[in-house]
Amino acid sequence: MASLFSTFPLLRRAAPRISKEFFTCQAARHTALRHRNVQQVLESLPIQRTFRSGKPRTQTALLGAGIAPEAVSPLSSLSRTIRNVREKTSRKAFFAETSDKAVAYWLLGSAASVFGLVVFGGLTRLTESGLSITEWRPVTGSLPPMNAADWDSEFTKYRSSPEFKQLNPRMTLEEFKSIYYMEWGHRQWGRAVGLTFILPAVYFIARRKVSASMAVKISGIAGLIGFQGVLGWWMVKSGLKDDLFAPGSHPRVSQYRLTAHLGTAFICYTAMLWNGLSILRERKLLADPVAAEKTFSILRSPELKVFRRSVAGLALLVFCTAMSGGLVAGLDAGLIYNEFPQMGLGLTPPKSELFSDFYSHTADGSDIWWRNMLENPSLVQLDHRILATTTFTSVLGLWAYAKFSPTLKSMLPAACKRGIHGVVGFVWLQVILGISTLIYLVPLPLASAHQAGSLALLSSVMILGGRTWVPSRASRLVAQKLAKSTPVSKKAVTTSFGRFPNVSMGGNGTSMGAANPGV
Repeated sequence: MASLFSTFPLLRRAAPRISKEFFTCQAARHTALRHRNVQQVLESLPIQRTFRSGKPRTQTALLGAGIAPEAVSPLSSLSRTIRNVREKTSRKAFFAETSDKAVAYWLLGSAASVFGLVVFGGLTRLTESGLSITEWRPVTGSLPPMNAADWDSEFTKYRSSPEFKQLNPRMTLEEFKSIYYMEWGHRQWGRAVGLTFILPAVYFIARRKVSASMAVKISGIAGLIGFQGVLGWWMVKSGLKDDLFAPGSHPRVSQYRLTAHLGTAFICYTAMLWNGLSILRERKLLADPVAAEKTFSILRSPELKVFRRSVAGLALLVFCTAMSGGLVAGLDAGLIYNEFPQMGLGLTPPKSELFSDFYSHTADGSDIWWRNMLENPSLVQLDHRILATTTFTSVLGLWAYAKFSPTLKSMLPAACKRGIHGVVGFVWLQVILGISTLIYLVPLPLASAHQAGSLALLSSVMILGGRTWVPSRASRLVAQKLAKSTPVSKKAVTTSFGRFPNVSMGGNGTSMGAANPGV
């Protein structure tokens, strides 16, 4: 054997290697190699290099190299990211994502109170009680006169007003008390509306029961209530000076200020109603986001674009008609031409009466058109008739469009169809009340009901709009909720081992690498 190795020296050097290959289990050898490869892969990960580095980098060395220590460790980077997210969440989480249901009921209750206040304000004007209190004292005026001396003082102030001198020179103290309490009650109701809105608003915002956008809207409504009080006194003040109307004419407040006061009340009421209903609708949609998204997809369809815009135009038309009614009330234009549909000998008065030079304040007559439209009782009543007839025709046209159009008949949600029927009912009621008020020379019950009917009609149109228009905020929240609730696919779940084709998790999670061949 020795002579064999001496003869073939290469065989001497290859013998140990050949013997090892002959007496080694190849399956075990391949398994060991695969495990060693996996270990090398794991040690190459950044987190392993950080904690197993033979030469740890000190904070001084990192700072000297211009590298922040937090940026080296993945765990510190992760903690920093979590801390930033928590800080952003804490800043944004002051307001709730959705407003509480109690806020919606409070807004609807406030809207009902404003509705009653508008109707009571109309009664105050119809009974000519609005000029009985000649001062504006927001705090001290909360209490009525408490003794005979206080009543004599208030009555003396009223006797110096143009209304007493020209209309009520024989009024007694007892008669004065009746109109005084009417105006005092109207102002007290206004104060109650302000307090019952501002105090709960502060509570709901402080207790984080409203969303951020709703907090801004509520603050705007609160400011509008305060502005409405100032506007009311500005209106009353116009009837206490005889230089604001023609000498010898009927003392009354400015029809411009009266309409501004009425319009602000309508806007305040509509804002309360709309936001209260929006909260309830938003919560209902978020309770079933799948059904809400289906409804949104229908309402967004191009086939309903004309219907959506028609509802918006109808709401604007109803508001303008109501404001023209304010001009009619301010000018007592309902006391002339008490027949319908004619006005005198024809459908309209003569042109010379409608555009009279009497109402022009310029030598060239450049303001004859707009001054007659806003100050001439004959033309103001004609404008109101035209707007009311247009509103009535538009409502019936929208109802016919939704009923006889095959596309709308099949696509329009049932809630929208019910809303159209409600609008049709209210517009018929309002037309009947308006004609009756005109024919019977503006009796107190009919005139008050007619004013309430205008607000009810506007409410029905806004409710229809809430069922027809797609709310952007609710749509966004529904989309976010659907995205969060969508299940994650198995294929989308990856681990750090998925980057290496030779490394996989075994069925029991303990074996690594390809399926081990038998030994």
